[in-house]
Amino acid sequence: MQLGMIGLGRMGGNMAKRLEQHGHEVKTFDPQVESSAKTLEELRDQLDAPRTFWMMVPAGEITERTFQTLLGLAEPGDVVVDGGNSNFHDSQRRYAEAKEHGIKFVDAGVSGGIWGLTVGYCLMVGGDDDAVSQVEPAFVALAPQDGYAHVGASGAGHFTKMVHNGIEYGLMQAYAEGFEVLEKSEFDLDLHEIAGIWRYGSVVRSWLLELLHSAFEVDGPHLEKIRGYVEDSGEGRWTIAEAIAEDVPVPVITAALFARFASRQEESFAAKVNAALRNQFGGHAVRAVETAQASTQDPR
Repeated sequence: MQLGMIGLGRMGGNMAKRLEQHGHEVKTFDPQVESSAKTLEELRDQLDAPRTFWMMVPAGEITERTFQTLLGLAEPGDVVVDGGNSNFHDSQRRYAEAKEHGIKFVDAGVSGGIWGLTVGYCLMVGGDDDAVSQVEPAFVALAPQDGYAHVGASGAGHFTKMVHNGIEYGLMQAYAEGFEVLEKSEFDLDLHEIAGIWRYGSVVRSWLLELLHSAFEVDGPHLEKIRGYVEDSGEGRWTIAEAIAEDVPVPVITAALFARFASRQEESFAAKVNAALRNQFGGHAVRAVETAQASTQDPR
């Protein structure tokens, strides 16, 4: 099939390559890198109707701006696919807006990261049957065997990907905490070796563990080359919000998100409050802030 890929970053660029490797014709647009089209209008003109536009751009303002532009360019029967990590509420709204223009909309949750080019991408797709069928050859090409499903109506794809990423938060945090216990122990443990053997026969083996094993090789036996600062892209927060709305307890995912918040603090004010209170009611010692002595030497 023929497809227009919008966004050629770490994911979009490799997805375009994988589609081409499977015999599909891919036209591209990304203002930051060399593309087949210099504008979205030019991309439209490079595609035969009915067209398929696949947005692989950051969720939020960029996705919204791109979508609104496509609404003004696309023709009835064309399909717009959002493969980013958009909030499923936004996807449901975009589906309704597209329908008013006679344009089809599909939300595709995509997992696979930078490895997807070689091993394939897991695809969780939401939308009407006819819209999904129009793009299905691309879904099949991008996914490994049994790695693609049309999971439900509009919004279902991004909802499923949201929960997928929430689970990912919990898995990553469990590995992080366990390996910190190992690292801080009285034993001189080879964490790289342990991550290695856990990949075989262990009940905790997983692809994430394989990636951690690789990280110890690249970033040092104690990950000394990287700082423990962890961002979040929103899906964990959304998962928790939906869990609250559904009265579903998700303590592991919630704790994992809060651990990411804590990682970004140079020093926790809450910890200062705790220390001050222990000192006030129990006379427990507190550690004073060390003040740096001004240097009179030339810093050069």
